[in-house]
Amino acid sequence: MLQTHEYIEDLAGRDGESVVLRGWVYHKRDIGKIRFLVIRDGTGYAQGVISKKEVPAEVFDLAGSIPLESSIEISGVVRKEPRAPGGFEMGVARLTTIHQAEEYPISPKEHGVEFLMDNRHLWLRSSRQHAILRIRSEVSHACRRFFDDRGFVLIDSPILTPAACEGTSTLFETDYFGEKAYLSQSGQLYLEPACMAFGKVYCFGPTFRAEKSKTRRHLTEFWMIEPEVAFADLDDVMQLAEDLIMHLIGRVLDRRREELKVLERDLSKLEGVCRPFPRITYDEAAEKLKEAGAEFKWGGDFGAADETILSNLHPSPLMITRYPAQVKAFYMEPDPQRPDRALCVDMLAPEGYGEIIGGSQRIHDEGLLLQRIKEHGLPEAAFKWYLDCRKYGTVPHAGFGMGIERTVAWLCGVPHLREAIPYPRTLGRLYP
Repeated sequence: MLQTHEYIEDLAGRDGESVVLRGWVYHKRDIGKIRFLVIRDGTGYAQGVISKKEVPAEVFDLAGSIPLESSIEISGVVRKEPRAPGGFEMGVARLTTIHQAEEYPISPKEHGVEFLMDNRHLWLRSSRQHAILRIRSEVSHACRRFFDDRGFVLIDSPILTPAACEGTSTLFETDYFGEKAYLSQSGQLYLEPACMAFGKVYCFGPTFRAEKSKTRRHLTEFWMIEPEVAFADLDDVMQLAEDLIMHLIGRVLDRRREELKVLERDLSKLEGVCRPFPRITYDEAAEKLKEAGAEFKWGGDFGAADETILSNLHPSPLMITRYPAQVKAFYMEPDPQRPDRALCVDMLAPEGYGEIIGGSQRIHDEGLLLQRIKEHGLPEAAFKWYLDCRKYGTVPHAGFGMGIERTVAWLCGVPHLREAIPYPRTLGRLYP
């Protein structure tokens, strides 16, 4: 059994004590007869100080020759040092190599994006990527906590599906024992029957869109959290979405402030988000684009450039409602006042980050839903089970999906989704 060791994040409570740390060499430097090793262990960074007069010659020599990213074990006394990473350092008495690394390919010099993406498995070790993925982990945990605390039941939707949810043009098709199957675009269709069983449900998992897009806002594989609520309308889920975003901002500011500082995130932007979020209709948004001189044609969906203009209008997320039904999915309830409009909402993150949430009230009338399925050219047989929910105690219900990567990119202030997921899948990239 390995000797007990401490984690760097716990050093604040061990001042003056002798401890053992294990980790990887992140940085090193020499000042005369003193050598400094900064090690990381996944929980933080710590500085080890090796004095030539206080350690055996072989320990001092090893500290000077050991390559970056070698795995090591050090032991010594913890002491306060405000200038050191984390506010503490260790006077190293013993240094042992667990594995001596080869020459590390990622250095402080500038590297191209393709090089970094080819080495994504190693790029994860950098302080910036480490901070982003720590924040992603916090967001994922906070999402689950938010819905669990509100009495939602987690329902795991399948990844392999027999039908489309968001449109047949963006499906990844695969063979399923001689039948056509598709990678899921959304868990929503499976959540709707579940909310008729449990009232309030959510799913959280990967989704797939075969979109041939090279923009900074698109991935072919991404994660979504999707709640669905029985006896709810559009206003109910808009309030739920607003509550969720405020919860995530508060959680990240409270628990991941240091990581935000590593990213040099302007915290005032997040701290300035307040409720109620501004809410406008599609028509009002189209008018604002016209005033801004955008080349937007009424009746179409908003593009990335349009979303950027609109999301820069407010310091808080912007909710846009009641899009033309023709540009939205088949399952969205029409506005009773204007049947050509859908009772739907898109939430745009500020600072030009665009859509992070899309939701709607769902059609609960069997006849109307069947009509929409036919209008969209979808196979009726594949949706028989979905139509069944409208035969046995159908009720108004609503829900939304929130993209984890887009939300994380906004919270972190990073420009591209590829940094907001551990191993991004984009058009033309399947490695590593």
